[in-house]
Amino acid sequence: MKGRRKRARGCLIERSPNHWAIIIEGRDPITGKRKRKWHSFRGTEEEAGIEEARLRVAIGEGTYVEPSKATVDDFVCARVNQWEAAGKITPRTAQRYRQLVKHQIAPQLGLKLIKKLSRLDIEAWHTTLHRGGLAARTIGHAHRVLGKALGDAEKDNIVSRNVCKIEKAPKVADDEMVIVQDVAALVAKLRHWRLGAAAMVGLFTGMRLGEVLALRWSRVKIDSKVIEVREALEQTKLFGVRFKVPKSKAGRRDITLPDILVDALREHRKHQLELRMQIGAGRLPNDALLFATIEGDPLTPNSVSMAWSDFADAIGIPDVTFHALRHTHASQLIDANVDIVTISKRLGHAKPDITLRVYAHLFRKDDGKAAAAINAVAKW
Repeated sequence: MKGRRKRARGCLIERSPNHWAIIIEGRDPITGKRKRKWHSFRGTEEEAGIEEARLRVAIGEGTYVEPSKATVDDFVCARVNQWEAAGKITPRTAQRYRQLVKHQIAPQLGLKLIKKLSRLDIEAWHTTLHRGGLAARTIGHAHRVLGKALGDAEKDNIVSRNVCKIEKAPKVADDEMVIVQDVAALVAKLRHWRLGAAAMVGLFTGMRLGEVLALRWSRVKIDSKVIEVREALEQTKLFGVRFKVPKSKAGRRDITLPDILVDALREHRKHQLELRMQIGAGRLPNDALLFATIEGDPLTPNSVSMAWSDFADAIGIPDVTFHALRHTHASQLIDANVDIVTISKRLGHAKPDITLRVYAHLFRKDDGKAAAAINAVAKW
């Protein structure tokens, strides 16, 4: 409901759902005249309250910077502080973000006004970091932190567009592909994470994030230990979040489930049913999504990717992305001497040679496996 929330030395005005005007009242320390500062913010009322408190402290300490005059360093540091205060990231993740700001972002971009940051600035920044010997993966981490902050700036109309979406981070070379080294240890930690079941589906089926988030219970045959992949969730700036059919026939596939994943999905369904009973939502619809909001709406790929990044940072594997779970699955199959055709079908690749091209460096560990894989492709 729209309205004004009166608070000490200021107030919050809800302009639209989760879009707030934060008004801070005070007096000019020189003239003594009464002053008001308006600040736009997107988030929950609790998060807006935290941001209001942060702004009041900054104004009182004389460290407040008008958004239009904020430098990249000022703005990104302020956003990291806000994310941590609001509980959106853990203290450990906040520490990692601050290190990236200090060592990778601030030296080249820190003094630039955030509203004047251009695609060319991002391109030059990437080039400078690369020439300085920084790995593409580390550049990508810094790029995501800056992009996350610019995403907030875009929502609040501080910048007209997020240039980190236009100029992408450098691609990571195949030989830089990161996979999970200790799967058992990761699984133990996933059991206590709110999105652990989704990550386990990615880890033990090789499904893409969009495919995982589009899964419906009607497509999960727990008794026969099979998942039917028939659609994927896509998130774009133009269309928002939408379901789509796979790009190729190979994307429509049935994947056999290992026992550890069957048990995890049974437990996940039990928790879903218990939650619905607690909120009086009734029985779980047959076409309900496995992973959804409490209202049953799909989770966005971007939000899950960000949540995974925070989780990975917190457990000490910051280089492992959600997509790396798919790579880990492929690596396990290769190490188990599963033939390339079967691996390709399981991953949903249109042709086995695509699988071989993506994971060729993993076969190089054993030249015999590579020869066997090529023979399999030839027979295909």
